[in-house]
Amino acid sequence: MVGITNKVLLAEVRRQQQLSQDIVDGQTAISSGKTLTKPSDNALAWVQVSDIGRAQAQQAAWQSNVSTGSTRANTAESNLDEMNTLLTRAQELLTSARNGSMNDTGKAAIIEEMKTIRSTIDSLLNQKDYNGVPAFDDGQSILVPVSRGLNLAVVGTRQEVSEGIDVNGTPMSLDDILAQSITALQTGTDTDVAASLDAIKAGQQHVVLEQTKQGVRSDRLDTIGTRLTDIDLDLTDRRNNLESTDLTKVISSVSAKLLQLNAAQSSFARINQQTLFDLIK
Repeated sequence: MVGITNKVLLAEVRRQQQLSQDIVDGQTAISSGKTLTKPSDNALAWVQVSDIGRAQAQQAAWQSNVSTGSTRANTAESNLDEMNTLLTRAQELLTSARNGSMNDTGKAAIIEEMKTIRSTIDSLLNQKDYNGVPAFDDGQSILVPVSRGLNLAVVGTRQEVSEGIDVNGTPMSLDDILAQSITALQTGTDTDVAASLDAIKAGQQHVVLEQTKQGVRSDRLDTIGTRLTDIDLDLTDRRNNLESTDLTKVISSVSAKLLQLNAAQSSFARINQQTLFDLIK
């Protein structure tokens, strides 16, 4: 009889220990906001949350690539826009130089400004950020992974921007065109200056075309970035539904178990106060 009673008491102790643990788990879920903290809480939900976590990590990597790519694309667009503005100014200077009434001082000032335009464009083409990443790729555009199976070129190459410009059937670079213009201003005839002006116009048209291409790259990055954000929000929502705490339900459960534990502990205390003779009656 005493052995049976001891077994019952041991079972009651274990039941109270489980109630205490359930209460602690519930309080943790309330404070942390998460019900799912270990596989035993819900094995199927745990597997789904793990899968979603891996997907979120991959999404984060792609979003980081898109963000970095967008920064580079914006820099390239800005540099191309400035080049376009500088080439417009070069046309204005060459047009002014063709004015027969301009004196030597005025022409010298134009030559100096043309030299500045040339060096500035060269700097824009070869610009690098604080990490040493160039505004334009060299030789071949670097492909950046931005989603599963999709790699994008986020900027054009320096060669695409500055070389292969058709000037009356002759391929030239921006630097060649500007150098030719400076030489025409220094020693050439009006015909030479006029030819240089045509070459600069061809160079500007080439830069405008590269601006258009860069704009397409930027728009595509923006579209993919928006899609990645939408997917991430969906994954976050699904994960929250699986592991977040239903406060109303958990608080109600904890309150009920606290009452059960208090009642069980009171009964247990009364039983332990009884003598051996009371137990075997």
